[in-house]
Amino acid sequence: MGSPNVGKSVIFNYLTGGRVQVSNYPGTTVEIARGKMIWGGISLEIVDTPGIYSFRPITFEEQVTRRLLWTEKPALVVHVIDAKNLERMLPLSFQILEAGLALLLTLNMMDEARRLGLSFNVPALERALGVEVILATSIRGEGLPQLREKVTAHVARL
Repeated sequence: MGSPNVGKSVIFNYLTGGRVQVSNYPGTTVEIARGKMIWGGISLEIVDTPGIYSFRPITFEEQVTRRLLWTEKPALVVHVIDAKNLERMLPLSFQILEAGLALLLTLNMMDEARRLGLSFNVPALERALGVEVILATSIRGEGLPQLREKVTAHVARL
């Protein structure tokens, strides 16, 4: 899950082999897409949600995502954020954690962040948040094998 236009569907397609529509404008995913990922002998259902900015939904799409989180209580929430806008996107991460949901934070669009001269101290960020952090450029597949490994490892521990 994450805000609109951060690469959620690209990551969903990578993990599931699915073909959810991907575009560079917000609101492309307006319903929930489900797919299966099998890795390391573990079978998982992966869900691609509409974009959400906060647990206080304004749009129908945000209501759909929030309702899914409350009713299905996922084993792990992969929060995909635009790495260029970390400060603006972290409040949703805090809301996920406050709701008691397991979180894996994915800083996506790292190619764009690096072009702007941004870098991240991942160990410090992980310590501060108490979650694992993945750096990714999903459109190029960078970081996605590590993401798949972290998701599978989390579920294997349950």
